[in-house]
Amino acid sequence: MVQVGGGSGFIVDQNGIILTNKHVVSEARAEYSVIINDGRKFTAEILSRDPINDVAILHISATGLPVVQLGDATNLKLGEIVIATGNALGIFKNTVSMGIVSGLSRSITAKADPKAPPQEMRGLIQTDAAINVGNSGGPLVNLRGEAVGVNAAIGFGAQ
Repeated sequence: MVQVGGGSGFIVDQNGIILTNKHVVSEARAEYSVIINDGRKFTAEILSRDPINDVAILHISATGLPVVQLGDATNLKLGEIVIATGNALGIFKNTVSMGIVSGLSRSITAKADPKAPPQEMRGLIQTDAAINVGNSGGPLVNLRGEAVGVNAAIGFGAQ
């Protein structure tokens, strides 16, 4: 897991490819840094931003990095245990919370910030694992440690 700005991300290729949310790296002219768990800091290159699926792909100049294996979200079942990881509130590094898959293929309307226009997000995994601001971009993993989703949104007023 990595901290991207105030959000999170995770390494999917040992040669520095990182997956996060588009809304975590939404400012086109901003410079982003990635701090990995061992404390090393890298300048991030944004390779791609997908506003429809709220996904971004970053690259850092490093090799031999530990990776999170990608799983298959189409195999998820209601009630399956999942673990959400991230940097809760942008302060608490490596936060882990456990929950279950509460719903599949959910749709919501969300805003990246109060000034942003609303955006419909589809095909979401609903979980009761605690997700906080700062967890965005972190992996949602199954019990095999495979990323089956990317933490993307929280429902304000929900528990």
